[in-house]
Amino acid sequence: MKTQKDLSPQQKQSWLKAVSATELKNYGYAIQLCQGLLVSLPDFLDARRLARKAAVEKSKITKKGFFSGLGGGSSISLMKASGLLKKNDLAALLPALEEILADDPYNIQANNMLQEAALKSQPPLKELAFFAFETILEGNPKDKVQLDRFASFCMDKDEEGRPRDPSRAVDLYNRILAINPNDMVAIKGSKDASAAQSVQQGGWEVAGSYRDLIKDKEQAVSLEQQNRVVKSEEMIDNLIAELSAAVQAEPHSVDKSRKIAELYEQKDELDNALEWYRYVLSLSGGADPSIARKISDLQLSQIESAYKAREEYLAASPDDPEAPRYREEMEELKKQRATFILAEARDRVDRNPTDLLAHYELGIALMDAGEPQEAIGHFQRARSNPSVRIKAMGKLGQCYVSRNMNDLAAKTLSDAVSELTAMDAVKKDLLYVLGTVYEATGEREKSIDCFKQIYEVDYGYRDVAHKVESSYAKS
Repeated sequence: MKTQKDLSPQQKQSWLKAVSATELKNYGYAIQLCQGLLVSLPDFLDARRLARKAAVEKSKITKKGFFSGLGGGSSISLMKASGLLKKNDLAALLPALEEILADDPYNIQANNMLQEAALKSQPPLKELAFFAFETILEGNPKDKVQLDRFASFCMDKDEEGRPRDPSRAVDLYNRILAINPNDMVAIKGSKDASAAQSVQQGGWEVAGSYRDLIKDKEQAVSLEQQNRVVKSEEMIDNLIAELSAAVQAEPHSVDKSRKIAELYEQKDELDNALEWYRYVLSLSGGADPSIARKISDLQLSQIESAYKAREEYLAASPDDPEAPRYREEMEELKKQRATFILAEARDRVDRNPTDLLAHYELGIALMDAGEPQEAIGHFQRARSNPSVRIKAMGKLGQCYVSRNMNDLAAKTLSDAVSELTAMDAVKKDLLYVLGTVYEATGEREKSIDCFKQIYEVDYGYRDVAHKVESSYAKS
């Protein structure tokens, strides 16, 4: 299979655009770019994975039947694809299947044809066949027929006469048994797969000596770790399905609903995570501050991710025709972020006026929004909280400076400095601001004294060396 390392510079540029387009939720464009890459690189599996991911996300937006894989798709397109498969015209078949799967990513017929085409390729594209099966099961996770077909496929012998993937077969048979514990075919299949797995893991089939086993140990560990990641993702999906069913039976279960939200967050599916956290908050009557804060953090994370995606896209494709639009969107996202942070900070103070930390955070948000006058009262209250007292006094001093209240600024900042013993980063910062306040009010000796205190321990801090040394030249 081809990887990103095998791409030409032009192909790599298209690939980066496809990745960025997916992050920007421009799913149609991402699919188009991936399809273009797959024409010349049919064994570039990452492109098929990305195209399928984009198609799934697009299906959610268009409200298309999410489990339409049992049918759906254009029957005419499927008939044409079937004819191409019979003719063994893989060059025409693979693009035709991608067109179908772009609209119906979980279509069972199309994915089955993709699996057959993968095995007919020369050499056979085993990983592509696995991917086709995985896609079917992603859309139909409890389809026993498909689980059994995939497990049988994993146990079929490869060109070297060994089962393709007994470890995966064990997992698939276990999933069948979770649905029906009395399935005798699955019970036998699980035992056979476990035995084949033990043989392959032990290496007795192919190892000529104990040295062969030692030689392959590092590779085995690497593969085992990769399989563990895959199983972890499958486990999360299974847990979500089980817990969702449990919540349907017990809709007021806060613990189960919260666990679903946490699992979606772990999968980085923030839209779904937010939906479930909001449901949890509604169950508590809006009285759980930790959930309210989690919702706020995830919403902010979405804004920041959208900004970062555009930033990375522009870095990779600065001359793209869409670049001006993305720059405008970045500016709008910056405004959204500032507005959101300020609104959330106000809301936290309104919900709990005695929360001094919330007052400090609102003061910061107001300063960032260019409202230092309103921030003053919040910082004055926040300095009663020992955990943020010094920080609040420093910010309060800056607010006074912005209002030309230099005498109040000097007093507040000098009080904060006097409470610190160690000359750490916080004290140096406070001394520097205090020094500039004295400088602005013409109190030269006090100003230089502040800068000298920093100079004695940190010669390279900002421009204190220049300020201190210049004072000697003038005197």
